[in-house]
Amino acid sequence: MKPPSPVDPAFNPHLSTAIESAGIVAVLVVDDASDAIPLAQALLAGGVNVMELTLRTPAALDALREIKRSVPEMLAGVGTILTTAQITAVVDAGAAFGVAPGTNPRILAAAREAGLSFAPGIATPSDIEIAIENGCKVLKLFPCEPMGGLAYLKAIAAPYAHLGLKYIPLGGINAKNMTAYLSDPLIAALGGSWLAPRELVKAANWPAITALASEAAQTIQSLRNPS
Repeated sequence: MKPPSPVDPAFNPHLSTAIESAGIVAVLVVDDASDAIPLAQALLAGGVNVMELTLRTPAALDALREIKRSVPEMLAGVGTILTTAQITAVVDAGAAFGVAPGTNPRILAAAREAGLSFAPGIATPSDIEIAIENGCKVLKLFPCEPMGGLAYLKAIAAPYAHLGLKYIPLGGINAKNMTAYLSDPLIAALGGSWLAPRELVKAANWPAITALASEAAQTIQSLRNPS
């Protein structure tokens, strides 16, 4: 049996600090790579500097490359990683981090081998324990609201509280309930799928995306850095 690599898939301290400081990760579906640069610029203009490009369209990795080249101030990772081949592809494309909807030990092992900072999706205590075993300390709770929201997270996280795990909830999070989540110390950041809806991206409505990002960023600022 091959010995485990000394590199684990946990977010490194720099990434953890950057994401927690941001408070929100814009979760995006991009159909056309030519939208990548104006989309990243629109989010930055609204004060959001972390994004997750989901591998739900063929354009995702090209979009990542465009952002890495032209908008380096955006911390760009890749989500919906479902295969080990995708681990290799996102590393080659320059992803700052990887995210999955579930906790697949094969994916975590591949992330470890590649040295990719990784947040698996968790839904149960068993998922959390698999993530812990693989060195992960930043976990994505998905789908959050359908499973019971913050109350559910507090319940399943309690046995592991002494380990210092942090969570990024995604699924049903929006401008109306974000304050309750961000007020809890379990939360590293929110998965902000509402910041750049697919229809706004397709319509190239960058001002609307900037406005949504700005509203979220102002809420985060008022909670985490009150004047």
